[in-house]
Amino acid sequence: MPGVVHLPVLGTRIASVTYDEAVALILDAAGRDAPAHAYVCAANVHTVSLARRDPAFREVLNGALLAVPDGQPLVWAHRILGGRQLTERVYGPTLMLKLCEGAAARGLPVYLYGGVGGVPDKLALVLKQRWPELKIAGAFAPPFGERSSEDPALRQEIEAINSSGARLLFVALGAPKQERFMHAHSARIRALQIGVGAAFDFHSGRVPQAPAWMQQAGLEWFYRFCAEPRRLWKRYLFYNPYFIMRLTLQRLGLDGPSRELARQLQAASGACPER
Repeated sequence: MPGVVHLPVLGTRIASVTYDEAVALILDAAGRDAPAHAYVCAANVHTVSLARRDPAFREVLNGALLAVPDGQPLVWAHRILGGRQLTERVYGPTLMLKLCEGAAARGLPVYLYGGVGGVPDKLALVLKQRWPELKIAGAFAPPFGERSSEDPALRQEIEAINSSGARLLFVALGAPKQERFMHAHSARIRALQIGVGAAFDFHSGRVPQAPAWMQQAGLEWFYRFCAEPRRLWKRYLFYNPYFIMRLTLQRLGLDGPSRELARQLQAASGACPER
């Protein structure tokens, strides 16, 4: 996106933005007369590390309108790699609330897609209580599991989203499924999609969030791991050390995908550090 500074982190193009900047960019894009057909990813240690190991998924993240620094370690990575000195992360669940507030003020309809049965509808009530003027165009919890792009039910779901008039589509399918979904269907879905992970569960009250001090200290992963060890053990016990190792190699100039992305960004803007 023009005017946005990006930093390569393990080969992923991270947007070096604040909350206010991200919200303004997203709402401006969603408010244009022409359909957005774009998506926003909330990048963290898990998704960036997965992208480093999987070039196809790296293309998914790098194809986003914005890949915001959702995880605190990505804020630290900016300091380590000589990027913009960010003071806070752009946390997906908080970004969602800020976008809802802005959408309510601008009259932009939103659509809630994801979560388990009943959660999107409950979340819709929570959001309407907070912002009565917010236009919620629809709420739907799709079935669990992978589906073909040509699945008739999925095609009907996308048509429902498009016909609803939604300008923002919040997608909560969990990573990396939601990122792959947004990338695969961006040409079909007119609304600007934002992957928000566990935000539906958090804001509906289904799952408790980590205390603020743990989030600020970069320990949210530990809180979530203790809450759901069987589901999250591999994500945190493998990808956290992997991220540290790869970031160290990048700092030493030994990460090929990051060097190549830095060259591409430098050619495009002339303002990107070659890390």
